[in-house]
Amino acid sequence: MRAVPTELPGVLLVEPDVYADSRGFFLETYHREKYGAFGIGPFVQDNHSRSAGGTLRGLHLQLSRPQGKLVRVIEGEIYDVAVDVRRGSPTFGRWAATTLSADNFRQCYIPPGFAHGFCVVTPLAQVEYKCTSLYDPASEVGIAWNDPSLAIRWPVGEPILSDRDRNNPTLNQLTDRLPTWVGT
Repeated sequence: MRAVPTELPGVLLVEPDVYADSRGFFLETYHREKYGAFGIGPFVQDNHSRSAGGTLRGLHLQLSRPQGKLVRVIEGEIYDVAVDVRRGSPTFGRWAATTLSADNFRQCYIPPGFAHGFCVVTPLAQVEYKCTSLYDPASEVGIAWNDPSLAIRWPVGEPILSDRDRNNPTLNQLTDRLPTWVGT
């Protein structure tokens, strides 16, 4: 297994060891000690979503109970995005994206303090992700998927959105509520 750093500190692309033969394949999707060595986890909740092609979910984060997320795709393919929303961070407002699919087995770890979103690029996708904190609807906020200050290059022009995601504020409108970066 490899954990490859992205241009955003703490956001990692995980490439697990996959053992394939004529019967199919086997891989570990999480191992507490191995992933912990890369600063990933521990986790308290698993989530699973199924989305039609062209669906865009995000950008989401929790304020008072921030979540780290380990994201993987078990069917289809997504364009997965993490945005640094930690006020004062040297990479505040920057984003990183990767393609996750059932075929490439990659996972993306998005640590607390980052917003997360994804767009489905195949006719259907099923996404599973582990969270480091429990879901707290009162703590959740969203950032506009098409915020011009972020300029995320999504692979669709007219995504399928929830009503909530269609009406999310921009990053600048949320800045006063966002977490503060604690440098190392």
